[in-house]
Amino acid sequence: MQEAKSFTISKHLVMEAWMRIKSNGGSAGIDKQSIEDFEKNLKDNLYRIWNRMSSGSYMPSAVKLVEIPKSGGGKRPLGIPTVSDRIAQMVVVKVLEPKLEPIFHNDSYGYRPRRSAHDALAQARERCWKYDWVLDMDIKGFFDNIDHDLLNKALLKHTEQNWVLLYINRWLVVPYETEKGEKIERLKGVPQGSVIGPILANLFLHYAFDEWMARNFREIPFERYADDTICHCRTQQEAVRMKEVIKERLTACKLELNENKTSIVYCKDSFRKGNHGNIEFDFLGYTFSPRHAKSKQGKRFLSFLPAISTKACKRIGETMRSWWKTSGTDKSLKEIAEIINPYLQGWINYYGKFYKSELYHLLYRVNQRLAIWVTKKFKRFRGHRRRAKHWLREIYKSTPNMFAHWKYGIKPPQNTLRATG
Repeated sequence: MQEAKSFTISKHLVMEAWMRIKSNGGSAGIDKQSIEDFEKNLKDNLYRIWNRMSSGSYMPSAVKLVEIPKSGGGKRPLGIPTVSDRIAQMVVVKVLEPKLEPIFHNDSYGYRPRRSAHDALAQARERCWKYDWVLDMDIKGFFDNIDHDLLNKALLKHTEQNWVLLYINRWLVVPYETEKGEKIERLKGVPQGSVIGPILANLFLHYAFDEWMARNFREIPFERYADDTICHCRTQQEAVRMKEVIKERLTACKLELNENKTSIVYCKDSFRKGNHGNIEFDFLGYTFSPRHAKSKQGKRFLSFLPAISTKACKRIGETMRSWWKTSGTDKSLKEIAEIINPYLQGWINYYGKFYKSELYHLLYRVNQRLAIWVTKKFKRFRGHRRRAKHWLREIYKSTPNMFAHWKYGIKPPQNTLRATG
């Protein structure tokens, strides 16, 4: 006779969770078990997760703490659960998501199905054309300061399944573990890097911010991607007032508005007169600022538009430089392409969505660097970079899709030199 389980959890749900985790990839947790290692004994490993979750005996492992550099300086704590814990968390996400998706605000974009950062950016661009002012908000250490009691209060509104609440609360308090094996107690916050974290963060801010805005300030539209939020205001006075009331609201929800990173911005363009100081802000890796545009009639004017941010350009530049720390002359041009194409395509896909010329200026550097590589790889081109560029141009003509950026017209420059060698 099969032993009765405390909770009814579908084995099929555990399998679906595994498939999602496998497709997402990711590194090993503190047990050093990779996704590939887990898959070697897949049937037994999945059964163990299902059995423990169903019986109530599932206990998560400590979360591996990795600190990654922040673009503005300092470090951001990233928590990496074990593969088993990621699968268990995905089981709960798949239970919660259908319940929470219908109630989430239409202008919440982060970590939600069929919504993207590009959707948030497109909406922000449209509203910057309609509203003169933006309140660019920053919440100090949001993920690390989510209050567990308030989060549980929100969860109780949307699930009566005891096992869901039980395991979420275990994940909320499981300690970090450093590389040295030290345990760090956690009494608040949700680890960035966890599978369950994004949906819990969205639920918290749904009540702390989205619903509160909908009730009290319906006339103030906003875009929110996780804790990255901007509000659109008609006047500077309205923006100043919103900053103060939002600060009070966050304090009531045991969060803090970061005054140093929160700003009020004037959406300057050809039709908006006056000089109001701050005329740009960053949102989701893009900088919104006055930029030259052309009307359908060919007339040039100033519009308020997003383009790849200076911070993103700097990060991309650092990555590009890392490719050439060694000469790479032991590789073929095709092998070089195979190494850097995933990066190039990713940047083009994300930062080429709006005002792509700013990104393309950056990607022209790749052609310059490839020309240098040619002069080092082949003796006949040493000291002759122009000839190297011409050779690359001939390669482009015969194989225009070799490099990801070539497909988008960012090709080696044309010159009048004859082909060499």
